[in-house]
Amino acid sequence: MTRALWARPALAGSRHCEEKVENALTVFDEIMARFGQLSVPARANEPMSAHTTFRIGGPARVFCTPNSQAQLAQAIAACHELGLRYYLLGRGSNVLFADEGYEGVVIQVGSKLGEIQVDGPRVTAGAGALLAHVCLAAAEAGLAGLEFAYGIPGCVGGGVYMNAGAYGGEMKDVLESATFFDEQLREVTLSASDLHLGYRTSAFELMPWCILRASFLLTPGDSEEIRARMRDFAQRRVDKQPLDMPSAGSTFKRPKGAYAGALIDKCGLRGYAVGGAAISEKHCGFVVNKGGATCADVICLTDTVAKIVKEQTGYTLEREIRVVR
Repeated sequence: MTRALWARPALAGSRHCEEKVENALTVFDEIMARFGQLSVPARANEPMSAHTTFRIGGPARVFCTPNSQAQLAQAIAACHELGLRYYLLGRGSNVLFADEGYEGVVIQVGSKLGEIQVDGPRVTAGAGALLAHVCLAAAEAGLAGLEFAYGIPGCVGGGVYMNAGAYGGEMKDVLESATFFDEQLREVTLSASDLHLGYRTSAFELMPWCILRASFLLTPGDSEEIRARMRDFAQRRVDKQPLDMPSAGSTFKRPKGAYAGALIDKCGLRGYAVGGAAISEKHCGFVVNKGGATCADVICLTDTVAKIVKEQTGYTLEREIRVVR
């Protein structure tokens, strides 16, 4: 990697700034070398637009994809040791990366960390397992309760992290426990009742923990009836949501006593656009990337929409998508 690739412009004659750039070069070179020694797959200057469902985001200084729990622990430990900040990424379905990128290490917890096991009424899945795959495994085993999650475009880790939900169901309804690395990279398991699961929130939002796997306690049922409910939910998504355009899923949290999409529509904002970002014509609760949208476009759009909705209805809209800078 070259200085031109990594360095930011410095003021003329600012030796201190140049020294800071050289130090940054050294630490990112070192983390890449460390990952090489550990056989952790890693790339430099990786565009985050390629790893999020919004298809938006500048380059992460380092992007790595651990192949095992041991490699995941080693990657996090290396970041701790070198004083580098890091971001744990799942499927990238509820996240918006800044246009300038991420000045740190993005660690993707992917399919290599997504083993699914069924034991009686219990389904245990790695953080990287797609929710859709967990739902299918449960249906195959004749276990009901996770149907609502079929079609949620995310993985187990992200679903537990934000207590994902749809069609009247939430992770907290079926989650038995979650296992994670704590601040000292110790493996800890807590019951769902200890994870402070609320509307689109959990203890993981407040603590620097890394989810490893989750166990769901389900109810025996008829496989065909379970699959039928899954198909019904999937068809509802096709009928009502803009699945043909890049988005980060539902953009705003549901305000108490109302629905974000209905409020936005009531304010005449269906199709409202800023740059390449727009309120979906199909479902006003979604912001879509019509092509070439930037993080700045989405932020401007959502801030403006929230302001108009507040002025016209009195309701406060809060973004559900997580902005990473």
